[in-house]
Amino acid sequence: MADVMTPEQRSRCMSRIRGTNTSVEVRLRRSLWQAGLRYRLGRRLPGRPDITFVAARVAVFVDGCFWHACPTHGVAPKANAEFWRTKIARNVQRDFEVNRLLRAEGWTVIRVWEHEIENDLAKCVRRTAATVRRAAATLRRASPARARHHRVQASQRP
Repeated sequence: MADVMTPEQRSRCMSRIRGTNTSVEVRLRRSLWQAGLRYRLGRRLPGRPDITFVAARVAVFVDGCFWHACPTHGVAPKANAEFWRTKIARNVQRDFEVNRLLRAEGWTVIRVWEHEIENDLAKCVRRTAATVRRAAATLRRASPARARHHRVQASQRP
């Protein structure tokens, strides 16, 4: 089926699709803030996480069901199918690569589907809070040894 919009109309329509500050992302952020979790936005990390908990080294991504091929709600478009199949497959591949890079840098990665936020926001907040607490506790346990290591190296300098 041919597109019912002109290329200019389609371009304008597609340009209005937001990549950040989506309604589900904002809902999650508000609920996390109300739960007492303090986060940062716009960190220059691989994949540009939607939400970061810097002290706990936790990166949260809110993945759209269409753009990231949700196994439950992802629908393959019929028009220009090959283009969309390739594009979405590349998004999924990039997600795996970003996860690998962040984990290699010591970050914990949480990926939340947009439908999870829509269906059970409280569960997403609990899961994120538990992960942040666990990651922060792990870093606190590791930091005394790290601090001791840095003090020894500093005292050995000429």
